Amino acid sequence: MFRLNNGVEIPEMGLGVYKMNAGKEMDDAVRYAYEQGYRLFDTAQMYKNESGLGEALEKNRIPRQDIFLISKVDNCNQGYGRTIESFGESLERLKTDYLDSFLVHWPGQNRERMLDTWKAMEKLYTDGKVRSIGVCNFEVCQLEYLLANCKVRPMIDQIEHTPFMHDEKLLGFCRENEIQVMAWGPLLRGNLDEDEIGRMAAGYNKTSAQLLLRWNVQQGIIPIPKSKNKERLLQNISISDFEITEEDMKRMNAMNQNKRTSYDPMVFDF
Repeated sequence: MFRLNNGVEIPEMGLGVYKMNAGKEMDDAVRYAYEQGYRLFDTAQMYKNESGLGEALEKNRIPRQDIFLISKVDNCNQGYGRTIESFGESLERLKTDYLDSFLVHWPGQNRERMLDTWKAMEKLYTDGKVRSIGVCNFEVCQLEYLLANCKVRPMIDQIEHTPFMHDEKLLGFCRENEIQVMAWGPLLRGNLDEDEIGRMAAGYNKTSAQLLLRWNVQQGIIPIPKSKNKERLLQNISISDFEITEEDMKRMNAMNQNKRTSYDPMVFDF
């Protein structure tokens, strides 16, 4: 377990449910994941599957206190009033009366809107409706602005973080300010045919996915891979029995191409 800057403990890895369909697909994936030790489940209003995750947790009789549940405010729901209102709607869909973390999905380019949204997050946090609050896709300058204008500092920044897309300045800033980094898309969105990654993984008798996940965890970063396959779910969480050498960590870090698979947070707006 890692510990957030407010003392709340958070699992070292989670299951992301982006583009996972409600019903049997979600039900089975959640059951397999829970049976194999996953205790963090990550969704978002934008994914349109909060209800599916809530139903899967209920159908599988997973005790609420056993898991760390995360959702994110959609871009169209930003602003003070709508953030609070949409949070309540997320609780209903997820069949719970609190979240373990609620995140701002994208910063956007409107600083006033971003601060209004954050004030709503602070209200939810101080009212005890969510155990931690944070952001996604925030760059250093956006975090600096937020920290200069907030009452409650963010506990999490969930970003794209792979050997091919990582920002050492951002990671250093988060560490200095005790902001826990989470990694979305840690498995290169399934594009695991990178020859060098495969060769390195074979040297540890591990899969490419296991190497990529271990690379994150070894840096104190929480990866949230997505899978609905029982065997791969088990492989992904079975990474505590090896450690990547310092030399190989440097080799993986040197693969950086600043290669984003989604929007650039410095220009994307809504």
